[in-house]
Amino acid sequence: MANNNDEMNFLEHLEVLRWHLIRSIIAIVLVAIIAFIYREIIFDQIILAPKMSSFITNRLFCDFANYIGSPSICINNQPFQIINIKMAGQFSTHISVSIIAGFVIAFPYIFWEIWRFFKPALYSKEVKHARGAVFFTSILFSFGVAFGFYLIAPLSVHFLGGYAVSNQVVNQIDIESYIGTITSVVLASGVVFELPMVIYFLSKIGLVTPQFLKTYRRHAIVLILILAAIITPPDIFSQILVGLPLIALYELGIVISKRVYKKQQAEYGLTPVK
Repeated sequence: MANNNDEMNFLEHLEVLRWHLIRSIIAIVLVAIIAFIYREIIFDQIILAPKMSSFITNRLFCDFANYIGSPSICINNQPFQIINIKMAGQFSTHISVSIIAGFVIAFPYIFWEIWRFFKPALYSKEVKHARGAVFFTSILFSFGVAFGFYLIAPLSVHFLGGYAVSNQVVNQIDIESYIGTITSVVLASGVVFELPMVIYFLSKIGLVTPQFLKTYRRHAIVLILILAAIITPPDIFSQILVGLPLIALYELGIVISKRVYKKQQAEYGLTPVK
């Protein structure tokens, strides 16, 4: 049986969903207000940091470049200037960045509200199997955001900010373009890192099996490398740095799917397939 014995009509479900959405929006707004107030931290120490030579990733790359004697690996050692070309550009950017920060920081709570909405419709056994989903989903998203911010963002900024088709063309990066690039790669990384959880739920409902994931491992690796080429600068070094963690996530998904499959086989009294 499902957790609740009381049947709810469609309008009652909409009312429950409305309050979950309202609480999620309130959480985003509250965090966004805090981010709006502390703009120096949000912009100077976070958003604009990947283009600075003092950023930890840039310093590590340059230290490694000096160690092996290859200056080409040193990134963002000449920070470029960011400009604003609209009257209300900085103010609107301030608001949009605050909202994005609100969503990213409040993501665990938002996902928890989504879970609370669907939980009453699940059977007790399903709730037991899904226990910890909020925690692990939030952890993976946070790791993905950190991965995108500390690795993909500096590499992208270095390549795109310094790329030139001619010496006669000077790069003057608009603030909206810069922030759009940073937020897109960071949020995309957060979503991509949810791959193990996606595989877990697909395995639970029987859409994928460990054997299926192993069979199509080579195809998955090719797709991962293509994805790494899309979200990183077009050089082999950057693609490898991004591709290896994604391949590791896929392998982790195989392990998770195998555990789910074995439990399901044991429940039905079948011999698990190795």
